[in-house]
Amino acid sequence: MGTLTFVLGGARSGKSLHAQKLAQESGKSVTFIATAQALDEDMSARIKKHQQDRPVDWVTREIQKDIAKNLEVDPITTDVILFDCITLLVNNLFMQYVTEDHVDEARALGAMQQEIESLLVHIHESQQDWIVISNEVGQGIVPAYQMGRVYRDILGWANQRIAREADQVLWMVAGIPVPIQNFR
Repeated sequence: MGTLTFVLGGARSGKSLHAQKLAQESGKSVTFIATAQALDEDMSARIKKHQQDRPVDWVTREIQKDIAKNLEVDPITTDVILFDCITLLVNNLFMQYVTEDHVDEARALGAMQQEIESLLVHIHESQQDWIVISNEVGQGIVPAYQMGRVYRDILGWANQRIAREADQVLWMVAGIPVPIQNFR
């Protein structure tokens, strides 16, 4: 049975860089699961930078949602899976339930719960080591608009659920990994 390491932190806290370092230092074969979508020039540039920063021998799989279903159809055979990131996975699902700047909270939450539960089942049934990245967005002010509040709440639920299942949780602060005690 593999392990689950959850790397959590704010924007530009060093999450991706540290997760990549963990994967690289394992000395094992790595698959990078990317959830980002190049919907504008800025995101395209960010994706390209991330791609250039990864070792050339890593396999990259672009999967925006339905992660477990995709991996059942096309399994990953490497030893380590680096999943970047839950934040964008939530966004990809969340946006399906937005109409005129209003989100159907119950449907968005239900979709996210199903996605995270199936992902966790897949992780626990796999033999690979997983490194999963997410942003912590709950430490700022309460968003002034409904979509922002619901997104923050749903991502917070997803982060809590993954952290409860993780073998190790790392909180990134200014590029420094701070281990968090886990009660699993």
